[in-house]
Formats: sequence, structure tokens, C-alpha cells
Amino acid sequence: MAFWLSRISQRSKPARFFIQSFILPPTSKPPPFPATKTLQTQFKSPDPKQELGFHVLAGRRDCSFQNVALARFFSSSVKEDSQFSRSWIDVYLPQWTRPYAHLSRLDKPVGTWLLAWPCMWSITLAAPPGNLPDFKLLTLFGCGALLLRGAGCTVNDLLDRDMDQKVERTKLRPIASGLLTPFQGLCFLGFQLFLGLGILLQLNNYSRILGASSLLLVFSYPLMKRLTFWPQAYLGLTFNWGALLGWAAIRGSLDPTIILPLYTSGVFWTLIYDTIYAHQDKEDDLRVGVKSTALRFGDLTKNWISSFSVACIACLTLSGLNAELGWPFFMSLTFAAGQLGWQIWTVDLSCRADCNRK
Repeated sequence: MAFWLSRISQRSKPARFFIQSFILPPTSKPPPFPATKTLQTQFKSPDPKQELGFHVLAGRRDCSFQNVALARFFSSSVKEDSQFSRSWIDVYLPQWTRPYAHLSRLDKPVGTWLLAWPCMWSITLAAPPGNLPDFKLLTLFGCGALLLRGAGCTVNDLLDRDMDQKVERTKLRPIASGLLTPFQGLCFLGFQLFLGLGILLQLNNYSRILGASSLLLVFSYPLMKRLTFWPQAYLGLTFNWGALLGWAAIRGSLDPTIILPLYTSGVFWTLIYDTIYAHQDKEDDLRVGVKSTALRFGDLTKNWISSFSVACIACLTLSGLNAELGWPFFMSLTFAAGQLGWQIWTVDLSCRADCNRK
């Protein structure tokens, strides 16, 4: 692909201008943002000499070295210029594609799974009794979750680029750091939405309308952190839309007695994990004026998210009862409740890496 683009750009001046301006990341130095001091280390091979310094840094945050190392496989809570910032994107992908892959968080798959799980639950519930869920639909929704999560990250980074430059965890994101221009981000967003449209057109008309309506939530979510201390609740409405869509894709309509409790349980679940996640940035959020439930709850966070976990399990129980599910479903709920309890009990809200890991 890169060879093909280079051959075209050599033969045609208009093509060279278009490719260099709108597709390839800028080759010149980005504007003098504070993030650019460490920009060159983002896609740089790790330096073994930095290991001790980063271990000391982790210790100052009361985090174990294991927590910091494991956190790398979940998201970007550790410092971006550390040895743990290198991923498969920087090893296997062509250089010009790496900023776009990082913009989509392709190396952070947990967000995609969090978006896909409500879809899978709903598709499984809608399957006829005694039958396995539709594998084709599971595949379509899995691909859709990957694309929509990437599009949501692109929208978030476009709208938050000024604030991201002031936050330690996010200052080296491709748009905030200047690796990509906002226009390139918009073009990439259009490409992601175009692919998502191709998946949406595979569904029935009811599902198409329902799926398209979710874009309002996707595009407005980044604004919520400026307006309310409950952006995590709004994210829950957005991330769990698949619970509605999966059922509609099979049945062609919605059964409120089953789907609304399932959807509500997903919202409470999102409030739990994203409140924990928000504790990574609470100092920076206070400084730049970003609102979150982590700041709203403060020292009472564990009390709040414990209540949310009870509500989550209760809503799942109601959905299962209304769907007339058997004992295996309710047995699995006991394991889910135990996992939530362990997560809340063991999380260290003062440790960025542990908040990311949990």
C-alpha cells in the first residue's frame, strides 16, 4: 500500500499534494505543544536504561511494577514515553499507518470488547430456545464494535485535542501531539463511518434506524465531560446501545420487558468500570476543568460503585426472569457478582496502573 502511494505521488503532482496533505502524517515538526518534548519517543524502540527510572516512578505512585507492566496490555494509563508504550502497531504496521492505528486504539482491545459484550448478550437472548446464537450476526456485530469504538475514539480525540495536551496520560495521542492534523482525523472518521455503514446495511430496516440513531450519542459524548459530573452515565447509554440493536437484528422489534433491564444493567456496569478508569486522571481533570464521577464521588467511590454493582446484577436477574431463562443463567450471575465484588474490593484508586488494570 505504501509502495503504491509513493509511485502515484512520484508521477502526479496533484496526487502527491493530496496524499502528502490528507493521508500521510505530517513530516515536518508539529506545533510547539508541550507534548512535543517527548513526541519522538512515542514510536521509538525502548531504552533499557529507562527501566529503573520508570520503576521508581511507579513506586512513587504506590503501584507494583507488575501492575504497571500489565496495564500496558489494557490501555494507556502508564506514561506514553515509557518502555511499555511500544506495541505491535509500532512493530508490524507501516510507519504512515501507525498514527491512525493508535487513534483507533487498535492495540487497546478492551474498549472494543466492552462495546461488543452487550451486543452478544442481546443476540444470545434473542436466539430461539435450544439454538446457538447466529454466528454471522455475532461476527457482524464484532466488526461493528471495532469500527464504532475506533470512530468514537477519533471523535473524542478531535473534540478534546486541546485538553488532551494538558493531561499526562493523553498528551501524546496522535491529534493532540500533532502527528495527525484535525483534517486528517476527520477524513479517517469518514472512512470508519463508511465501513460501519456497510455493516449496518446488512441488518433489517428497524435495526438500521436504531443503529443510525446511536451516532447522536457517539458524537455528543465528548461534550458531556464539560457539562456534567456524570459523563460515565452518558457513556453507559452509548456503549450499551448494542443491547437494543442485537435483539432488534433478530426479532425486528424490541421487547421492553427483557431488553430495557438488560440495557440498564449495562449502563450500571459502565458506571462501575469507567468510574474506576476515571480515577487515573482525577488530578489532571481538576486542573483542566474536566468533570467525572471520580471527582463527584471522591472518597465515597467504592460505596457508589458497590451500589451500582447491586443494581447491575438486579437488572440482569429481572431480564433473565422475564426471558424465562434456566438455572445456568442465574448460576453465571453469581460468578459475575463475585467478580464485581473482587474488582471493587481490590482496586487501589490511588494507583493509576491498578485503576487501568481493573
